[in-house]
Amino acid sequence: MRLLKPLLLLVALVIAALLWRQQAPAPQPDAGGATPHASLPGASHPLPPFLPPEAADTLARIAHGGPFEHRQDGIVFNNREGRLPAMPDGYYHEYTVDTPGLDYRGARRIITGGTPPRVYYYTDDHYRTFRPFEVSR
Repeated sequence: MRLLKPLLLLVALVIAALLWRQQAPAPQPDAGGATPHASLPGASHPLPPFLPPEAADTLARIAHGGPFEHRQDGIVFNNREGRLPAMPDGYYHEYTVDTPGLDYRGARRIITGGTPPRVYYYTDDHYRTFRPFEVSR
């Protein structure tokens, strides 16, 4: 009986840890409290280090209203899982960030909020996690 109680406690802790791990954290700025900046062509700020180089092309296309290579680019992102801040329907839009070597869209996206965009998020795991960043104009 003495061995059973610690074993049950251990099992309960493992289950709690697994459940807690499945919940995606709310988007947070990087350490230091600052939101990383991305730059549009001609702007002075470089891309945040977590954005792949291909994101620069996607950001330029967003800034110019296209043209977009994928028919889904620019469609409304519904935020069904609630991993981004709650906003009215139609607030968020998604855009593909190409992945070299793939002949399909892949998992990388930039999500914008507002029209014109005022907030930007990057996901490289097909909407499981998001990283906020700012775009210099």
